[in-house]
Amino acid sequence: MTIKILTDSASDLTEEICNEYDIEMVSLTVHLDDKEYEDGKTIEPRKVYDAMRQGKAPKTSQVSPQTFKKVFTTYAEANQPLVYIAFSSQLSGTYQTAKMIEQEVKEKYPDAPIHIIDTKGASIGQGLVVLHAAKLAKQGASLEEVIEDVKYQAEHMEHIFTVDDLEYLRRGGRVSKTAAFVGTMLKIKPLLHMEDGKLIPLEKIRGAKKVFGRMLELMEQRGTDFTNQQIGISHGDDIERAEQLAEMINERFGVSKENILIEMVGAAIGAHAGPGTIALFFSNKPNK
Repeated sequence: MTIKILTDSASDLTEEICNEYDIEMVSLTVHLDDKEYEDGKTIEPRKVYDAMRQGKAPKTSQVSPQTFKKVFTTYAEANQPLVYIAFSSQLSGTYQTAKMIEQEVKEKYPDAPIHIIDTKGASIGQGLVVLHAAKLAKQGASLEEVIEDVKYQAEHMEHIFTVDDLEYLRRGGRVSKTAAFVGTMLKIKPLLHMEDGKLIPLEKIRGAKKVFGRMLELMEQRGTDFTNQQIGISHGDDIERAEQLAEMINERFGVSKENILIEMVGAAIGAHAGPGTIALFFSNKPNK
């Protein structure tokens, strides 16, 4: 039986990509102007960025237990293998909720082939892991092969990113008040990365022009075999700078444009990262 790949909207994969690779998506919730929206479905990311530019502070909440129960029960009843590839447990309660509902569903369907994996990643870093798994599933890989590959790809996925204003991350509790204050006061461009699923400030760089050069230096230090993997770039409503970074990667590492996936940071992640975010994702060991 076909293995179904499930992810959440924090992966920032478009509806087109999900349809092409038969990926099912569940949505985090975005709260803006006293209304609730389904991330990736009923709100455009640009609406969130425009609101933030106007000084508004959108909030987000995890995927609801009811959503997971409905999806997990459907696959449990059909006895169809389901692999849920989740947003970092260090940034959202979504993974923990999914594990709780999995236990609940398995009380009624003890043999349900439901598997939940914490990517400890986000945005296209999570999305690239999902895509890899979906391609394997389409090729007829076994459940064990898909699960093993998801864990491997997630472990080796690098996240390096910069934001325009650390204040947005501070509001959501993603970085400390002190880190945000220092960055804003000195007009410093912060570089951050993911460490065991958490956002960790890496360096502070004076001047926006130097940031991309430093990102590529880190890419060269940490990564390998760039022409044989898909590189990811996501942006907070700044396609020009995202394409500029892609051009620099093409020139420096010889990665073709077809192998660089560029997507906008979705409404849920964007509500914390803010407009002007640029994130780079690559594997530090693409093949076992």
